Amino acid sequence: MQFDDDAGLDTSQVQDQRGGRIPGGGVTIGGGIAGLIALVLGLFFGIGPQELGLTSEPAPGGTASSDAQVNRHCRTGHDANTREDCRIVAVVNSAQSFWSQEFARRSGTYTPASTVFFTGQVRTACGAASSAVGPFYCPGDRKVYLDLGFFNELRTKFGAAGGPFAEAYVVAHEYGHHIQNLTGTLGRSQDRRTGAGSNAVKVELQADCYAGVWARHATTTPEKSTGRPLISRLTQADIDDGLSAAAAVGDDRIQEKFQGRVTPESWTHGSAAQRQQWFTTGYGTGDTARCDTFR
Repeated sequence: MQFDDDAGLDTSQVQDQRGGRIPGGGVTIGGGIAGLIALVLGLFFGIGPQELGLTSEPAPGGTASSDAQVNRHCRTGHDANTREDCRIVAVVNSAQSFWSQEFARRSGTYTPASTVFFTGQVRTACGAASSAVGPFYCPGDRKVYLDLGFFNELRTKFGAAGGPFAEAYVVAHEYGHHIQNLTGTLGRSQDRRTGAGSNAVKVELQADCYAGVWARHATTTPEKSTGRPLISRLTQADIDDGLSAAAAVGDDRIQEKFQGRVTPESWTHGSAAQRQQWFTTGYGTGDTARCDTFR
């Protein structure tokens, strides 16, 4: 995965709260089995932590770090090729460029979503959360929340191959939830039902498909500032890393690893095979219309 060295990065799309503190402390997730259950439920979930029952005190925003690293270090595509946080900024920029142009092509208007970098814990319009819930999208403030330490856990704890595009897949999946929020699909996941055929699973699989659609167009979507794509090269090895990440967070893989048995009636995200299938559908067709997981 290679970025255009000379392209400028738009850091205004990312809020760097790493090192910030939540006044008064207070996330309700602990360690042990409670934290594990929260992780399994929250991982890549399309709603914020309040809806998951992790806090009863929703609050807007967090305290920004005095050391906003992305503003100082992430200037160009060259920085994205050398720093992880800058790479995520570049993926956010690329995804939003694509969706903005895709909405315009369909005579719609895309509303941007910020990504928030945090460490440890964060307050959102959906409530307070710790890093244990994994990356998530909050529809209340239309923001993606991400502790970059998760990417190491994706490899070491969940067995994904890792690599830059594994990270890009995670980010693109969360922006898939933003697309669902804008189009009115996201709410279908909040009927509190679980299982292999539940709306919760269908929403997650559609977000995987949308991530694949973005990936198909990532190397052909021009940036306004340069007229060239921000991502200049994406190889099959990159796509394979994304598929590895998708499989690693399949419900069946997580359940087998952490509870020793597979219980499809409690699925919220879909199996490893399903997640790979729907990402592949999006990537293979590049067509959002093919991402109707509710058929």
